[in-house]
Formats: sequence, C-alpha cells, structure tokens
Amino acid sequence: MSKKTNSDSSAAPASNTGTVDIGDHGYQKGLQNRHIQMIAIGGAIGTGLFLGTGGRFEIAGPALAIVYAICGVFAYMVVRALGELAMYRPSSGAFVSYAREFFGEKGAYTVGWLYFLDWAATVVADITAVALYAHFWSIFMPIPQWVLALIALAVVMTMNLISVRLFGELEFWFAFIKVGAIVLFGIIGIWVLISGQAVGDYQPGLSLITEHGGLIPNGIGSLFAITLGVVFAFAGIEMVGITAGESTDPHKSIPRAVNSVVWRILLFYVGSVLLLTLLMPWDAYSSSQSPFVTVLSAIGIPAADDVMNLVVLTAAMSSLNAGLYATGRTLRSLAMAGTAPKFAKRMNKAGVPYGGILITCAVGILGVFLNMIMPEKAFEVVLNLSGIGTVSAWASIMLCHWALVRRARQGKLQRPEFQLRFAPWVNLLTLVFLVSVVVMIGLDGEIGPLTLGLFGIALVVMFIGWFVVRGRIDAEALTHNIDVVGEGIND
Repeated sequence: MSKKTNSDSSAAPASNTGTVDIGDHGYQKGLQNRHIQMIAIGGAIGTGLFLGTGGRFEIAGPALAIVYAICGVFAYMVVRALGELAMYRPSSGAFVSYAREFFGEKGAYTVGWLYFLDWAATVVADITAVALYAHFWSIFMPIPQWVLALIALAVVMTMNLISVRLFGELEFWFAFIKVGAIVLFGIIGIWVLISGQAVGDYQPGLSLITEHGGLIPNGIGSLFAITLGVVFAFAGIEMVGITAGESTDPHKSIPRAVNSVVWRILLFYVGSVLLLTLLMPWDAYSSSQSPFVTVLSAIGIPAADDVMNLVVLTAAMSSLNAGLYATGRTLRSLAMAGTAPKFAKRMNKAGVPYGGILITCAVGILGVFLNMIMPEKAFEVVLNLSGIGTVSAWASIMLCHWALVRRARQGKLQRPEFQLRFAPWVNLLTLVFLVSVVVMIGLDGEIGPLTLGLFGIALVVMFIGWFVVRGRIDAEALTHNIDVVGEGIND
C-alpha cells in the first residue's frame, strides 16, 4: 500500500468521515473476511477458464497465455481502482453509488442500467449453461433444457433471498470447489511433466510448442479475435467492490482480496494455460470439450469428464449466484433515486433487496423461454452481449476513480492509503484498451456487428428511458444525500 502524498492536492483535503449513499440504508454486515476472499477468487475463476479455454486454443494456440496475461493486467487495474473506491467509501451500490457522487444522477442511471444489462445477460447465459452441462449425464437427458434452466434459477434465487450470509456461504463453497479443481489439476500436470509420463500419444515438454507452429501459430490477428472472450472470462472480479457494503470489516478484507487478484490470474489462468500447452499440443484441444477433461482423459484418470463437468456446472451456478446478488443491489440503488421500478426498493427483514432480485429473475424467465424456443442458440445470443456489458462496467469504474483522483488533487477529499498507483495515466491506458476491445468486437465476423447492434438498441432504450424517469427522481432525498457525497442532479 502506498501512503497519501502531498502531490495529490494543493490544500488540506476534506475528510470522508460520515459519507453515505442513498441506496446503502438497510443492509446487514453479514459477509465475513473468508467470504470476501473466496468471492474474489470465485470472481476470477469462471466457465471462461474451464470451458472457453478449449475454443480459444483452437484460435490462438499457445499465445492464449499471453492474451490472458495482458487482459489480466488490465483486470487488476480495474479491481485495484475499485478497491480504492471501496476504501474511500464502502457501498453496496458500488458503481451506481460512485457514479452518483462523481457524475450526478444521470451518471448513476447510465452506469447502473449498463451493469444490470451485463449481469441480466449473464444470468440468462448461466442458466442456459447449467442446463447444457446437466445434459452431460444421461439421467438428465429426458428433462427439457428449459426445465433444467428454470430449476437452476429457482434454486439460486431462493438462496439469495434468505440472507446475505447464506449467499456468502454458497459462494464460498462454490469457489472452494473451483479452486480445488484447478490446484488438483496443477499437481497432476506438474507430476506428469516431472515424471515424463506420456499424455495419450504425446510426450510432454516444450517440443509441443516448437513443433506445432510455435507460440503464435495462427498469426497476430488470432490474439485480437479472442480478446473479448478473455475479458468475459475475467467478468465478475468487480464483485468484490459490491460486497464491501455488507462486509463486517471492509477496510481489512477488501485490500487483501484486491491484492491477491494478481497471483490468482497468474496461477489460475496463465499458469493453467502454460501447463496445458506443455502437456498436449494446442491443436489437440477443441471448443466442444474442456481442455482439462481432454488432458485428464488422455492421462487415464477415471471419471475425469464427470468430475470436471461437475466443476464447470459449479462455476456456472456460482456466476448465476453472483449475478442475482449484484443486480439486486444495483437496482435498489437506482430505485432509491427514482430511476428504477419502485418494487426494486423492497428489502426483507434479513436486509436482502428482494425486489431487485425478483426483477432479475423475471429477465431470467425470458431466458428460460429462449431455451424453450431455440435451445441450440440461446447461449451464443446472450454471451457476447454480456461481454460488452462487462467492458462498460469496467470503464465506469475507471472513470469514477479518475474523478476521485481529480477531486483529491483539488483538495475536496482525501484518497485512502490503499491506492491505484500512477493514476490517472493508468486509467487512461485502461480506457483505451477497453475501447479497442469494443472496436475488435465489430470486426468479429457476423456475431460482432450483431452484438454491437443489440448494444446500440439497448443504449437507445436507455436514452429514451432517462427522459421518462428523470421527473421521478427523489430530489429531496438526493439533496439531503448530496450534502455529504454528491454534486447534484445532472439533467
């Protein structure tokens, strides 16, 4: 951690003591340090690693490790900036809350609904993924895909509605299973390398890279083609910022969780990909099977496909669990200001914003319907839309942090000791990277322009929606709140 320097402001900065947000009232501090740490780990390990890695190997080869490392650096910058925002003011409203303070209610409206779009699309993708993974076992084959999707949604919704403590426990064990699977695979893979045991028809080692087209067998362009997918693989790391508002000790747990993101990315993503490339050639992997299953089956590990499919199923359930948690808090923060349905304000005695969670579940029901009418395409339709939503959420974090740094230099507030170094230059570099990802989406064959087109429609709806809801903004409540944290409503 770096200490606050005098260069951040020319005058004695104002104190942040007593800062509150309109959407933070009523939450309970039910998340302990172990919950926060495992939620942070769970956010860094998803289906993008367990399943998506195989398809990315097909496109980029061993250079996939390079793309994971580069995107991982920017992911860390984002979560570090969010960590500083959370230390400045822990808030369950997270992005909405910070956008409200630094950019007014119009900024909060934009950021909140973009983040809702991100996770609502992810919820649809996750219930679809759960149904697809369940069909791996013959016992579930007679059950229609839409029924399995509905069951997954109902189970996780129930767990979310009971209490934040139960959400934390559920996410803790989901993350524990994912981490355990990666660690066990690493131990097995390293033992195979050291012992020189053959993996199927291949002898492990560096020769699997040099004799199969080298590090970048399909050219530099292949690296750009998989960037959005890799960014989506890291989606969820920002969850640690949302949990700050319900943490028993955020000033202790959040910095620990944020600082550990680097080694998690290096170990779980870069390390796993490097190990996979040393165990089998990149062209032995495919999008139809998890690369971890490919290797373990080639080694002769019994029931490897069953075990890894269970892990992938767990990863999808974990993401679904996090999606309902995040959107419930986001919608409540919006509703408290009047820019989301009033129903989203509702909170039960356990401090759970059930209104926002149920609204997201209603969107999930649309996903169930999508699984009913087009089960083969449901996953692809929403996956890319969720990816561009992730890019938007990350960009909003960097912009809010940039605003925090600017105000600190003006002497209006004091930055916490836990800081993102080299701001705002790092913010600018990260924003350029995120914009380039959006540009690359547009160049991605047919699905890219379709994704941008759907996103454009969403932006138009949001633009029209602002003129509908801005008259409903609770100006009196916001004015009371702004005395502490905001600058007013931006019409």
